[in-house]
Amino acid sequence: MVVPSSIAPTRPYNPKSATTDWTNRLTRCILGLAMFGAGIALILQAELGAAPWDMLHKGLSHKLDIPVGQVIVGTGVAILLLWIPLRQRPGIGTVLNAVEIGVVVDLVLPHLPDTDRLVPRILYLLGGVLIIAVGSGLYIGAGLGNGPRDGLMVGIAAKGISVRLARTAIEFIVGIGGIALGIRPGVGTVIFMFGIGPLVQLFLPIMSLPARKKSASSIPD
Repeated sequence: MVVPSSIAPTRPYNPKSATTDWTNRLTRCILGLAMFGAGIALILQAELGAAPWDMLHKGLSHKLDIPVGQVIVGTGVAILLLWIPLRQRPGIGTVLNAVEIGVVVDLVLPHLPDTDRLVPRILYLLGGVLIIAVGSGLYIGAGLGNGPRDGLMVGIAAKGISVRLARTAIEFIVGIGGIALGIRPGVGTVIFMFGIGPLVQLFLPIMSLPARKKSASSIPD
């Protein structure tokens, strides 16, 4: 994975062995993806407007009459085709992303308490956005391969565009697609669309690890 200089690691990283390095990266990736899925569940439960990607997922789910989790997996596979011109390489993190996030959403969402009160719903929304940003920093920064959607962001950022602008533009375009499928945006949609890019740009350099060194004993992506 090519990491733009704007999101390069900000601190040294010296693992004692290739096995320790791999374990650390895999743990970060799995934890980050779990946080991402939990964040999506929180935003959906807030019912203040879904994130743009989830507007698209919900719209497709309604149109095709299949669970949202399955739509997340299906669109992730389709989006990988857009990686070709961006020269992004998939890795084990890409595969985990395509599977784990949808599973976590389906596991977490039914257990979140329902509420009609505005304050808890706002906390769900803001907490979800923050958790997704931190989770993105963990799993992208692990260097085991971006998820299909975040690969678009990193690929565009590698062309010289800031992460903030790349992510915001993608969210805006996807949100338009969700509206076209009949999903109404809300205040949560706007907060996510314009908040997630700056937050990811903040957390990604802090949580990114240096690129893995290739050697005969290294575990491949």
